Amino acid sequence: MNQTRIAQAARALTFGACALALPASCGPTEPAAVSEPNASAESTHEAPPEAAPARPNVVLLLADDLGWGDTGYNGHPVLRTPNLDQLAADGLRFDRFYAASPVCSPTRASILTGRHGIRQGLPVANGGHLRAEELTLAEALRDAGYTTGHFGKWHIGTIAPGYTIRPDRLDPVTDHTTPGDNGFDEWFSTESSVATWDPYDKANPPRSFAGMGLEWDRRAFYWHNGELVDEDLEGDDSRIIMDRVLPFIDGAVEEGTPFCAVVWFHAPHIPVIAGPEYLAMYPDQSEGEQHYFGVVSALDEQVGRLRAHLAEAGVADNTVVWFFSDNGPEGMPGPEERTQGSAGPFRGRKRSLYEGGVRVPGALVWPGVVEPGRTTDTPAVSSDVLPTLVTMTSAGRLPDLPYDGVDITPLIRGDAFERPGPIAFGFQDRSAIIGPRYKLVVNASPRRHPSDNGTVPVQRLELYDLIEDPSETNNVVADHADLGQAMWGDLRAWLASCAASDRGEDYPEPAEHSPPATEP
Repeated sequence: MNQTRIAQAARALTFGACALALPASCGPTEPAAVSEPNASAESTHEAPPEAAPARPNVVLLLADDLGWGDTGYNGHPVLRTPNLDQLAADGLRFDRFYAASPVCSPTRASILTGRHGIRQGLPVANGGHLRAEELTLAEALRDAGYTTGHFGKWHIGTIAPGYTIRPDRLDPVTDHTTPGDNGFDEWFSTESSVATWDPYDKANPPRSFAGMGLEWDRRAFYWHNGELVDEDLEGDDSRIIMDRVLPFIDGAVEEGTPFCAVVWFHAPHIPVIAGPEYLAMYPDQSEGEQHYFGVVSALDEQVGRLRAHLAEAGVADNTVVWFFSDNGPEGMPGPEERTQGSAGPFRGRKRSLYEGGVRVPGALVWPGVVEPGRTTDTPAVSSDVLPTLVTMTSAGRLPDLPYDGVDITPLIRGDAFERPGPIAFGFQDRSAIIGPRYKLVVNASPRRHPSDNGTVPVQRLELYDLIEDPSETNNVVADHADLGQAMWGDLRAWLASCAASDRGEDYPEPAEHSPPATEP
């Protein structure tokens, strides 16, 4: 069971636990719990009796495997992302935004629940499902009077009755949970990844079809509110998704109902295939670069289309648009590979707990509240989405559970904000914890993981000063032994808390446990 693996990781940490808050100056000053429950929260979610006036609409945009360096506003020398650049310029740019995990399923779970995937049976991609006991963002906002929609990649449970694209890891019966089962009124979704161009073309099979020798099966593709889509949808997949988002927004506007649209693009996850018009945007690049850059530019185009539509519908000024990626870029790009994503100056890629695997592009627009052109280097994480949006939308109180995310509404508004504790990560046999300045990485062995493109020796305990050394090239644990021990204690406490959560101890009744899974 996955909680056994978490417990083993916790036992591997031998220093005593000591929960510390790490200020930006240089080190610990006072004790602070890591991810403790809100003492004032009610035991169950409560929606407010009446909707607050002018509550914002919400659009959450999630890219799949987009690296920190894969936007123009973060300095990519070739990629054209004018709409993402404008989004960042019009609102708040997060320079230290983190995905909760270096792979997508745990990050997606963290977005909807405010809790890391390893707390709830989703430790890796394609392993486990979102548990019924978890309160989701969609459920909280629907209870508060919002209409809710999910569009794109789901990846936190199977969708098709009796079928899964990953039979090696998922049970189509016990892991079956759709967006509709988790608070979404409208959904147009796939279980897992599909090709980014002509997804139904049998020449462009999903990775699992090709990698596992599965026969082509329509059930692996789009489902609409529980019904199989029987049309061979063509062209750019990001456009296919947005074609369903805009009518959902129009319906909510017509009814005068606040809306929450969760838009999880497949791009630029493999299979990376760009259409001819997007390939033509990059004539001087290699074929692999043409496809990757073209796919990102196609996604960017849909972000612009969305924002223009919000303006035309007259709701742009009361809509929060929040964009980020689910983890770092896939693979180690060779000259002809299509996994050409960039982590910018950061070490590591997807599946790595170094910065390149978890630090991702992030930006938020909230007209009239967030001043254009703001930037922040205060750490934030995908787990912050639920508690933050519950506050923004006046959607009531959260259950009394250990949450890994915090309400960052003050940070977004430009008010004084200090994160109450560090951000912790766990993935396979590695873990990490990040404060405002320092980061501790714990490795089970000195073996360099394929996702680590660093050159310094891998050690069991690694401490980095992210202000002076954001590329994680200089392990300073020997110079700050006390700080390393304190952060190690925080990490042990967090892993133990996650193991207890995964055993179902947060729920009134014992929760089911997902089988162990390993990420390829």
